[in-house]
Amino acid sequence: MTSNIIAISSTLVLAVIVSLTVQIFYFSPIDPLPLEIPPSSSTPENKLQNIIKLGEGVLKNPEDVCVDKEGTLYAATRDGWIKRLARNNEVWENWKHIDSNTLLGITTSKDGGLIVCDVEKGLFKVTEDGFSLFLSQVNGSQLSFADDVIEASDGMIYFSVASTKFALHNWHLDLLEARPNGQVLKYNPYTKEVDIVIDQLHFPNGVALSKHEDYILVTETWKSRVLRYWLDGEKKGKTDIFIENLPGGPDNINLAPDGSFWIALIQLSGEGLEFVHKYKGIKHLLATFPRLYDMVHGATRKATIVNVGTHGNIITMFSDNNGKVVNFVTSAIEFEGHVYLGSLNSNFVGKLPLNSSD
Repeated sequence: MTSNIIAISSTLVLAVIVSLTVQIFYFSPIDPLPLEIPPSSSTPENKLQNIIKLGEGVLKNPEDVCVDKEGTLYAATRDGWIKRLARNNEVWENWKHIDSNTLLGITTSKDGGLIVCDVEKGLFKVTEDGFSLFLSQVNGSQLSFADDVIEASDGMIYFSVASTKFALHNWHLDLLEARPNGQVLKYNPYTKEVDIVIDQLHFPNGVALSKHEDYILVTETWKSRVLRYWLDGEKKGKTDIFIENLPGGPDNINLAPDGSFWIALIQLSGEGLEFVHKYKGIKHLLATFPRLYDMVHGATRKATIVNVGTHGNIITMFSDNNGKVVNFVTSAIEFEGHVYLGSLNSNFVGKLPLNSSD
């Protein structure tokens, strides 16, 4: 009798192991590659804990922010609002509402208004008169996962498609897969044509033009680096590495008034858990059981922004090392001596004085 029980139990255990193995590997939603994640670093000052919270309680996860030439601050929120704060004002205006919960990158347009990325619908133009969807398809297919956008002075619109395989709600699968599923595209508003600028990128996130518009920068979040694509000069049409081995995954990137760039960095893994991204088996396990992934990701554990010079050198780094005041910062833009911060895990826009006497 006892031997039968042991035999049955052993068979059941083996069946469970086989079933889990089949579930994890055969039905896995990813085809992963190993990924080397540089260790994150911190600053002892925790300067991001000194931010001023703008609109606390009225902004839902403002992923990106921008400022127009009049000094009006705009934020795209997770509940579909484009909200704005006029200069020297303390009350946010519910400016325009798009029926969406997937708004990401926003930028000011040369002829007024904003250009807004909607992950599921495409690119919107938003003005005082309302909003219109001007790009929803690329080569006959639905444009999906438009992440960030910038407009050049000649009217050309450059934007990132973070992943052509995974959607916003399961972006973590793109990280676990670690394959180059993204691209940067260019939209010509005069011909209505869309061209591929750079293909096969590892989650291209933020895009920014240089001060003289001779190159465009694109952040490759999973590779912890920023690429440079030359638009003019001897290297026109070529791509090189602008900066690599950043102490976090670069999210949005914005041109600063002096020609340098502000980059928001997200922590891709919990401290000391970077190793999980090196092993395919662990990746399959995490992809199959999302609750396990929630235990190892690090995006909400800290906040970091860096200012990078035109030679690809880090000039300044500010952090909230334990995410006490702000975390999961996704954008940083400088205007009149302050840096404004967007975050996917806050109900405010952060305002950081760059002059310590402010």
